[in-house]
Amino acid sequence: MGRWMPLLSVALGLLAALLTCCYAEENYCFASRAKSCSKCLQSGIGCAYCPDENFNGPRCDLYENIKAHGCSAKTIITAESRMSIDRAQAIDMNLAQSQVYPQLVSMSFLPGEERQMDVEVFAPTKGPLDLYILMDFSNSMADDLDNLKSMGGELARLVRELSDDYTIGFGKFVDKVVEPQTDMRETKLRQPWPNSDPPFSFQNVITLTNNVSFFTSELREEKISGNLDAPEGGFDAILQAAVCKSQIGWRSESTHLLVFSTESAFHYEADGANVLSGILPRNDEKCHLAPNGTYLLYKEQDYPSIPTLVRVLGANNIIPIFAVTNHSYTYYQKLKEYFPIAEVGLLQEDSSNIIEVMRVAFASIRSKMSIRAEDRPKAFEAQFLSTSGVVSEFGNFNVKPGEIGRFRMKLKAHRQIEDNPVCGLPSNENEGTIRVKPSTFNNAVNVKASVHCPTCECEKTSIPNAPRCHGNGNLVCGKCQCRDDWLGAFCNCTKAPSDTVTSMCKGPGMDEPCSGRGDCQACGICACYNPEQYEGPYCQYDRTQCQRYGGFLCNDRGSCIMEKCACADGWEGDACECPKSNQTCLDSKGGICNGWGKCVCGRCECQSSSLAMTSTCEPNFQFQLGACEDRRQCVQCQAWKTGEKKDEEECKKCPFKITMVDELRKPKEVIDSCSFRDEDDDCTYQYTVHHSNDPNVKEMEVEVLKKKDCPAASLLWLLPLLLFLLLLLALLLLCCWKYCACCKTCCQSCLALLPCCKRGRMVGFKEDEYLLRQSLLTSDHLDTPMVRTGPPKGTDVVRWKVTDNVHRGANHPQALIKPNPKELIQYPVSLRLNRKFSENLSRRESKDAEQLRKDVGDNLNEMYKHIPGAQKVQNTSFRMQRNAGKRQDYTIMDTVLPAPRSSYADIVKLTEKNVQSGNIHNLKVVPGYYTVATDREAAGAVEFQEGVESVDVHVPLFVKDEDDDKKKLQVEAVDVPLGIAEIGKRFVNITIIKEHASSIFSFLQPAYTYSRQDGVANIPISREIIEDGRTQVMYRTRDLTAKDKKDYLTVEGDLNYGPGETQKTVPVRLLELTEKDGLLEDKQVKQFVMDLSNPRQGAKLGRYPRTTVTIADQPEPSVMMFKKSTQSFNTSDPTYTIPVVRTRSTDIPATVKWRTQKAKRFNLSGPLKFNPGELEKDIVIDPSAHPGPIQPESFQLELFDPSSNASVGERNTTTVNVTNVMAPTQIGYVSQKAASPGAFLPEPGNPKARATGPRDIHLTWDPPPGNPTGYKVKYWIYGDPENDAQVLDVKSPQAELTELYPCCDYEMRVCAYNIVGDGYETDIIPCKTMEDAPGEPGRLAFNVISPTVTQLSWAEPAETNGNITAYEVIYTPTDDEMKPVGAAKKVKIDNPKKRMLLIENLQNAQTYQYKVRAKNSVGWGPFRDATINLASQPARPLSIPIIPDIPIVDAEAGDEYDSYLMYSNEVLKSPTGSKTPSVSGDDYMMNGKWDQNFLFPGGSGTRNLSTSSSPMSTLSSNYRGAGGSFVTDTTTTTYLSHAAGSPYRQDMVRGGTHTTDVIMRKRSENRGYTDENIRDSIVMGELSSKFPDLGGFSYAGMQSSSHSQFSYSLPQGSRARKPSSDVSEALYNLDMVLQDARLTPGVPDTPNRLVFSALGPTALKVSWQEPHCERDILGYCVLYQLLNGGEVKKINLTTPAENSVIIQDLLPNHSYLFKVKAQSQEGWGPEREGVITIESAVDPKSPLSPMPGSPFTLSTPSAPGPLVFTALSPDSLQLSWEKPRKPNGDILGYVVTCEPLHGGGDLRSFQVNGDSSETSLTVQNLTENVPYKFKVQARTTQGFGPEREGIITIESQDGSALSQYSNQSMTRREVFHLPTEVNTRTNVSHTMVNDPYFSEGMMMTTQHTETSGVLTRQVTKEVVQRSVMGGTTVTKKLFYDS
Repeated sequence: MGRWMPLLSVALGLLAALLTCCYAEENYCFASRAKSCSKCLQSGIGCAYCPDENFNGPRCDLYENIKAHGCSAKTIITAESRMSIDRAQAIDMNLAQSQVYPQLVSMSFLPGEERQMDVEVFAPTKGPLDLYILMDFSNSMADDLDNLKSMGGELARLVRELSDDYTIGFGKFVDKVVEPQTDMRETKLRQPWPNSDPPFSFQNVITLTNNVSFFTSELREEKISGNLDAPEGGFDAILQAAVCKSQIGWRSESTHLLVFSTESAFHYEADGANVLSGILPRNDEKCHLAPNGTYLLYKEQDYPSIPTLVRVLGANNIIPIFAVTNHSYTYYQKLKEYFPIAEVGLLQEDSSNIIEVMRVAFASIRSKMSIRAEDRPKAFEAQFLSTSGVVSEFGNFNVKPGEIGRFRMKLKAHRQIEDNPVCGLPSNENEGTIRVKPSTFNNAVNVKASVHCPTCECEKTSIPNAPRCHGNGNLVCGKCQCRDDWLGAFCNCTKAPSDTVTSMCKGPGMDEPCSGRGDCQACGICACYNPEQYEGPYCQYDRTQCQRYGGFLCNDRGSCIMEKCACADGWEGDACECPKSNQTCLDSKGGICNGWGKCVCGRCECQSSSLAMTSTCEPNFQFQLGACEDRRQCVQCQAWKTGEKKDEEECKKCPFKITMVDELRKPKEVIDSCSFRDEDDDCTYQYTVHHSNDPNVKEMEVEVLKKKDCPAASLLWLLPLLLFLLLLLALLLLCCWKYCACCKTCCQSCLALLPCCKRGRMVGFKEDEYLLRQSLLTSDHLDTPMVRTGPPKGTDVVRWKVTDNVHRGANHPQALIKPNPKELIQYPVSLRLNRKFSENLSRRESKDAEQLRKDVGDNLNEMYKHIPGAQKVQNTSFRMQRNAGKRQDYTIMDTVLPAPRSSYADIVKLTEKNVQSGNIHNLKVVPGYYTVATDREAAGAVEFQEGVESVDVHVPLFVKDEDDDKKKLQVEAVDVPLGIAEIGKRFVNITIIKEHASSIFSFLQPAYTYSRQDGVANIPISREIIEDGRTQVMYRTRDLTAKDKKDYLTVEGDLNYGPGETQKTVPVRLLELTEKDGLLEDKQVKQFVMDLSNPRQGAKLGRYPRTTVTIADQPEPSVMMFKKSTQSFNTSDPTYTIPVVRTRSTDIPATVKWRTQKAKRFNLSGPLKFNPGELEKDIVIDPSAHPGPIQPESFQLELFDPSSNASVGERNTTTVNVTNVMAPTQIGYVSQKAASPGAFLPEPGNPKARATGPRDIHLTWDPPPGNPTGYKVKYWIYGDPENDAQVLDVKSPQAELTELYPCCDYEMRVCAYNIVGDGYETDIIPCKTMEDAPGEPGRLAFNVISPTVTQLSWAEPAETNGNITAYEVIYTPTDDEMKPVGAAKKVKIDNPKKRMLLIENLQNAQTYQYKVRAKNSVGWGPFRDATINLASQPARPLSIPIIPDIPIVDAEAGDEYDSYLMYSNEVLKSPTGSKTPSVSGDDYMMNGKWDQNFLFPGGSGTRNLSTSSSPMSTLSSNYRGAGGSFVTDTTTTTYLSHAAGSPYRQDMVRGGTHTTDVIMRKRSENRGYTDENIRDSIVMGELSSKFPDLGGFSYAGMQSSSHSQFSYSLPQGSRARKPSSDVSEALYNLDMVLQDARLTPGVPDTPNRLVFSALGPTALKVSWQEPHCERDILGYCVLYQLLNGGEVKKINLTTPAENSVIIQDLLPNHSYLFKVKAQSQEGWGPEREGVITIESAVDPKSPLSPMPGSPFTLSTPSAPGPLVFTALSPDSLQLSWEKPRKPNGDILGYVVTCEPLHGGGDLRSFQVNGDSSETSLTVQNLTENVPYKFKVQARTTQGFGPEREGIITIESQDGSALSQYSNQSMTRREVFHLPTEVNTRTNVSHTMVNDPYFSEGMMMTTQHTETSGVLTRQVTKEVVQRSVMGGTTVTKKLFYDS
């Protein structure tokens, strides 16, 4: 018994645990696996612990479960929380200030607990108001200021309307008074514009005051100021106005409104638009105003960030109102979304409507109330509900001023946060004071909230060595805690011998341990392989073997426990199919099945009855004739002895008796009110049908009104007279028709003579009014009939219009809000096309619909392009219009035109004009019909053709959520522009009533399509909850073309929704086609409908009360494939015929395309078309039709791109073998022994592959006939050549492929072999390995914006092992020992394409550890981490916007902003004066930032090429590889001789190498320059120096787009060769060639790296790097002058450390020539030259004065593009360049000059004519080893443009001809003056291939290298070989980041 005790306890525990699943979807108490009593209680609310030592169930579980399992209720340990209201002062409505109730509440929460509390708020009708106006005072706002000065009286009236206790203040702002925001010339600092004040940042002009006269007089004294760039410094002003409470005058009990008026965008923290970006410290959020109200620290700190502004305004209860012009409206519209409550108003250009903007904004703010929970600890979440319990969305609390508003706060404590228990959080994250308040209030409800983490007293007293634990452990809270080496629940088990343990794992009658479904562990405990499927102490039970109902295991209402259904609470039955409750059987009177049946298994079984019954046995008249019609005959015979049953015997058969009454009941008290006409006496009788008051009476009661309503008898004599008059009229009409010459005219004349037809033909609406219920609307249009009376001859066109909300008066609040005329709205447009409608047009995806949609779009866009601001039409669809006369078979086109609201009249006029002409461009339309609508009105026309008396007007209903409960539309017939009819009934009114119900039931869409193969059509039924509670609705299917029990099984019943339930699904079983149906040729579309009816408990039906279900019978597609997998031909065969066969659905046409692959002499392709009935087609290839001799070869044919009704089969490829002699085909294998063809084994049969893991595939096959010795399995990655496959030799017909790549497609073939050799192969077997967790992301890169802001980016993991779905970034402050010193912040990025994150508000000078990991469908991968202190990094400014769509997080924001992601495309870009952001459109540019990753052997690196907002670039690159860290200046072309460490082939001993590669240079070689203070910059430079012996490194000369230099190359590893002495000597000589031998030793070289940085439109910073010099540098000289001549200005710098100079007062748009040279004791060195232009918009009246706010960039747009040199021979080269981007005039040609760089030769000049996009010139008679300087200058109609300069050297190491030696190299250098772009195109690699001067036998290889982490895949694209002695290799490598 002892050994079974552990098993028994484990079994009982497991059973008890599983039973708990029946009662809750998530039993977190049991799932927590709590190891102690305290941990159990802290798992969540409701958790209880049983300390009884004799208890064998789960100790930690829900209280009810523990008690049910036998634990004594007295011993169960539970925990409770508390709540108390500490201060509750009632609201005083006489007090004119905002108030809340209660004021202070204390709450404690168990983890997961939720509490609700009712809150009252009061806002006075005219409470205290503080209004502060903050206005932009830049010069462009001058007219705005003048208008505001004249509006003092209107402003006073406005504030008096809003409040009786108000104050008003005024402030002004411009921008920081620094370059480049402000013109820093002395004259401009005194007066930037005529009659203006000096520039300033912010000034508080008028402190908040209630003296309006004082305010107006002070405002009139103000004058405008000015600045340069367009984005203004308004954020500085807003922050100071918010935090300087006393200086501004904010009052604590008032509503604070801040009106921000500007026409420009905004600067924000580190926005990069100014040179101070990244240098100034971040804003400290404190007040810094001088006594005169001016902002003092505008130079000392940066602008505030957007999260900072949101936080500060919220903390100070300030509501911003942005009054902005159209130029920046969209920026502030998006900015508004970040504030809890804010408004944006559109100003006129002169702000003349600012008062109206403020009035509308105030009204909007008052109409909203957003409730916020401020200072909320991380452990809590808050929701706000209406008093009815419905969760309220943002800002929809309808609290009226002057009334007490009520809402409900729901506060919940989390159980876990990111899988961590909430009790483990720091104290500041699970307790604190939450301020609950409306966003417009200052007062708040203070809630002291804390998480209660209980502990158990029993844990403090334990029983050591307890007998219950067999003396081997301590008893703590009833549970044994075993000592070492003791196991089991009672510490009575140790590790036993394996045979003993195995026997303990076998149950009675079992042969295998654990039933073969698990592992036998210590103590005889079975651990099941799949615990979610197998259970029991011996894993003997299968959870999938319980009974099913409706296809669902245990009806999805219980759990499968021990192979029996354990039903959830409220359900019973073997499959949990029966509800215990009789709620589903309750009838409308609350009885059970109406007394006509019994409730069985939750459904009523009704007694037989002649009437149709509902599901609750109540008469269902909705599915028959209705209650009135069903009882009509019996009422008539019993009451009046008339009708069809007036015979007494028939009348007695009626199942009910009537009651005659004097007065009928009211309609609301009865089921139906009935009224019919008695045919016997022409009188009308009335009766009602209702339920009996006696619950025992089940039949309906009928009450009949005693008195009939009969027509007056005195009118009967008129009947003969009327008959006579009608005969007379007919005779008169006949005479007119017979004897008049013109029938039409006479007929009309005769009719006009009649009194009743005096007006001739009339048109008008048929009805006066329509009353619609919104819940029953199934369309957003109403077809309203219009009729025509009189003679129906001729055609009449009637124009109509409809107006929405005509019930609203002129003073209605909504009517007072005028729409923005510039607002872009949707215009629905309908036209009748001059073509018949076909069924194909109703299917949007059909080709007919697609082609017609394109034609309509092209022609309508051509017409509407004349409408200003109109965009292209969209959402075009086609339909028919019923009741359209003779045109109802024609196609109606519906489309949507986006256009400004103000264009409505123009659109209607243009549409009507083109429709009447019958043509819209090339589109034929039917005249007389059109509709143009907006969101509030519509106009159109309809046509009455001859003989047509009625047509429908398709009236839009404008149904919107914000509609009134009862709204009215008016449709008016305006006039008859074509025809003679007059308008009769002109108006029709349409009233739409919103019904307020507790719930609304609706299908999600009006139609669904399911395939028969689905088996079940799951129809979702949605419930919209208005007032929560229980409700019910009936559903039922009905046949259309689909038939019950033939196509589907009908369903009906009631759906019961409990509280909170919003959707349920009704399954409808679909039946398979019978054999007879499958043979029918004309198959009809099968459809049935499902209806909703009889909603109860206050519910109603919604938009889609019916849905149509289509059963799709898709024909099987044709399958086309090659007949054989291999084809064999002989070189003597005249043609190659390859058969293709087709199976399935052969009676339809089908096509497929084919192409050849890997053929040597041809590359063929074409279509293959199968006609109906064709089963086989041939592909015929004529080998003699192609050049070259026919030789043996193997190539492939592939089938691809089948038509939509076809597919490609298994043999989609075939191998064609062309041989000289016939032999068995063996692909990829070589037989070791010759054999006769007949002895080869056939291919194995039935091969199957299955992935068994991320890196494993299991492959099986059937052995072929014969006696195979073994098998060879060939496998390779899909897409790789089959020749590169790996081969696995196995002896049995199965194989395990291991060590594969995860989530990778593999292809396999299998062949058998014997003593003869390899047999035939199988066809390709595809298989894909499973996904695995991703690897770590690529190296982290930091773009340091400032000491507190960085942009973090990373590369995709090298091994994604699936599709990446998300990234997670964690950053933690750490100390020097890498220990955390603060809380970690975690940000999840759900968009895997956004591999960047901008982090703001980091702690200054604080080291952070950053970790990034990736996630796919398997889970999270490992972290990639890096540690960095931003303060130690050089800052680089970032242009605006930062980077499109990258998340931005605020590191110092509260928990409210944790994981709150703002995207920089929402932060917006300042337009710098233009209406379009200055962002590069280049796809490779990300906001002016090139982002490329280059990876090297042994590591990876990140390359950042940073550019500013101009087209120019500052280039810098960082690489990290195996050898250390490197920095390169540009992308280069490298000429490299093979040396040690070279990453190229080792067999190239004699071969020289020419390659495009990446330069790397040691970081220590970078001297003295950091990219600081750059607004816009251009870099040029030249570096030339000697290199020492590099050991394991190789070095090479580099050709760069900006300079030439030597660089290090990374070592390959231990296999690298040592450099030979001749190679080292050659490289040293190559280095020496680049030195200027003519320079005197000690004279400085040319200054390196000349950098121009624009500081403003007239200011420039020139920087350079210290040149190489053997003596000390004494100083520098900078010379500059206008390029077209003028005074040469000179600046001498005597301090060697000064390597930059700032130059002011330059002329905008003028090119300057700059020269820089260095001086030592030996004299001046050579000059570095540069030509630069600062482009800027200028004042038209003063071309030398830049326009304030205009953008400025560095450029040389009129210079030719970068020069590209191609060596043709030792003494000739080809020079090419691109056309200038913006030439000064039309290009006539170019002037090219060439001279030796160091003199000693003549200057040669060349004239090149033409203006093509790329021009080239061949220059001959050059000298080897001599550097030449080339200059190219464009010649235009306006003169000569600036020069582009380049330097080139053609070098031969021994001075001989280029083609005579195998070791060759060339060097070129270029100095590009002001390159306008980075040119990575290299012509040298390609022109040399056909160059006769290159050595024969040269091999050229182009390698396309796709690099991702450590996995590199190289694909050789091209190999060209020539069979002559010697060898030279030219290699071009391109690295792409995959």
